[in-house]
Amino acid sequence: MLSNSPHVGHKVAGCLLFLSFFHLAAGSSGKDTESQDDLHVIHNNQLDLREIVFVIQSQSNTFHVRQAERRREDLLKQARGFTEKQPVVLLLHSLSENEGDWSILPLLPYLSHSFGKNSSWIVFLEEETNVKLIALIKVLAKVDKNKEWFLGKPLFDEESTIIHHYAFAENPSIFKYPDFAASWALSIPLVVRLAKKVKEEPLKSDFTIDLKHEVALYIWDNGKGPHLTAVPELCTVPEDSPQASHCATTVSKKPPLCGDPVNKEDIFVAVKTCKKFHSERVPVIKKTWEKDALFLEYYSDHADPSIPTINLGVPNTERGHCGKTFAILQRFLSSAVPDTKWLLIVDDDTLISIPRLQVLLSCYDSSEPVSLGERYGYGLSQGGYSYITGGGGMVFSRKAVVRLLKSGCKCYSNDAPDDMVLGMCLNALGLPVTHSPLFHQARPEDYARDFLAHQVPISFHKHWNIDPIAVFNKWLKDDFTASQDELKSAKTEL
Repeated sequence: MLSNSPHVGHKVAGCLLFLSFFHLAAGSSGKDTESQDDLHVIHNNQLDLREIVFVIQSQSNTFHVRQAERRREDLLKQARGFTEKQPVVLLLHSLSENEGDWSILPLLPYLSHSFGKNSSWIVFLEEETNVKLIALIKVLAKVDKNKEWFLGKPLFDEESTIIHHYAFAENPSIFKYPDFAASWALSIPLVVRLAKKVKEEPLKSDFTIDLKHEVALYIWDNGKGPHLTAVPELCTVPEDSPQASHCATTVSKKPPLCGDPVNKEDIFVAVKTCKKFHSERVPVIKKTWEKDALFLEYYSDHADPSIPTINLGVPNTERGHCGKTFAILQRFLSSAVPDTKWLLIVDDDTLISIPRLQVLLSCYDSSEPVSLGERYGYGLSQGGYSYITGGGGMVFSRKAVVRLLKSGCKCYSNDAPDDMVLGMCLNALGLPVTHSPLFHQARPEDYARDFLAHQVPISFHKHWNIDPIAVFNKWLKDDFTASQDELKSAKTEL
């Protein structure tokens, strides 16, 4: 627990939380009896529930909207158990039309303007973050709300990594950044100062790659701002775990189950390769995940019947591969391949679990224009766009592909970055990209160990300095499976 001494602040209008704490045992989350010490801490700090603004990092896809609304209702239901005054619970995707809101920093001026005078904390959480509201209030009540605080569960890199631009290369573990799944919090004094900085100084980075790391870097500000303060009560252990007894936040034990996994017959897999990698990379796919795909084709600059590969008539490029990807999109809608609901496009050095993808896709409506994968951003603070980064795998519903091609969207060159061009096209059409943290553009070594510990990953990317078959067997082979009865009992109502 944080060790700051209690601070007596100004009175907040309305009933304080301590007046109602004696009723907690009958509330929805009141399994624990609150001690008198806890009550005095909250009383002395005068932390009113209305001083906390919750921001659920939601997305505009139908499934994610419903997940976020459930999370909001759970918070409000817990609050109703002990006070008539409800907290502010915001769904991030609905706050404005600004595409860059998900990157948080462009959102700070709005949060400062709207809540800077009457609030004390902005608490961010993901759709799957379970919150024990009373425990969280107790954590925040012990911190001096009039100072700058950046709270969370710390992650760190064991080695420098490309996704963090090789930051702190000499000692990468020295820098801590928050695990968003555990929730994270900013005190209002920090929000107000950062908002002013955002307005006065243009955000410098063109790319948003790993948001949690980049937000922490911005707050740290080369040592001029606060470091992340570790809060042991912000956890990512499963909610039913014995270790969760002290936690204010937890995560769900398993991925969302929205019904039966989609059928293999509903997924068409396109692998981008080229002649020089036919003997090096393609055999890895054949030894790992190819057997799990019913419909799969390899697209190359050379037709090799032994694999087999298909030459789409697009010359190989050293980078970008936009021409090849758009030829794949056109082929997907043609009679040359089976008529499926979903298209998965991967690189020849992508490692992926098709069974886990089948489970994930059960949560999405293939009749909607869905674009799914690991979301990156380009120029988000200057009216830019989001895109699904290609190496981790790009998933498109048939309707998304139809909308893309009907729009006239095309490559400006064969070697243009295909994922970014698709992102520009989707943005122009007003079609959101949907983020899943289970897709990974890099290797397992490039992610914090604690971040991967509470995931059931779907993909990783690159064969550099690893044994890709061993990586697949360790991280992706033991697929999450369940009987039909288990699926029905754990089903997420859509």
